[in-house]
Amino acid sequence: MKTTSVAQLWPGLLVGAVAGAAGTTTLNVITYLDIAVRGRSASTTPERTVEAMARLFHLTLPGSGDILANRISGLGALTGYAAGIGMGLILGLAYALGWRPGLLVSTLVAMVLALVGTNGPMTVLGVTDPRTWGLVGWISDLIPHFGYGVVTALVLHYFYPVCRLSSEARRSETAGAAR
Repeated sequence: MKTTSVAQLWPGLLVGAVAGAAGTTTLNVITYLDIAVRGRSASTTPERTVEAMARLFHLTLPGSGDILANRISGLGALTGYAAGIGMGLILGLAYALGWRPGLLVSTLVAMVLALVGTNGPMTVLGVTDPRTWGLVGWISDLIPHFGYGVVTALVLHYFYPVCRLSSEARRSETAGAAR
């Protein structure tokens, strides 16, 4: 069985975080384009998720009125970035441990991970129920998550080998200098 040192994990984690951030940016751009084109309102599920989490953990968010609403809005957006980057970290770790699927499989795994990783907690918290979504609701959710999957997979596929080789070269130089 091959062992993996912590130093060998860093390239995967770094590229995974970057891939997750790029994928999250793509998801947001697609979502905001949808809002602009269709003239629909923005989703309130991020804010409702923050409120549900605060209730679950018995936390009181400070402020009232607009200040509290703005704070909840900001925290809602941040939860989306944390989820997207976190899922990228998981995928990057998988790459560092040797998982190397093709782009199609990598895209689909990233997309499903993003769908489950975001909609799952919101469903468990009672914020949303995907069983009640109509076709337009599902399409509005699937297309941005597909964009997340494509970009996340592309960044992992093309940048992980470069980052890994660069990291290995630095380790070789350090080992050579220590002799």
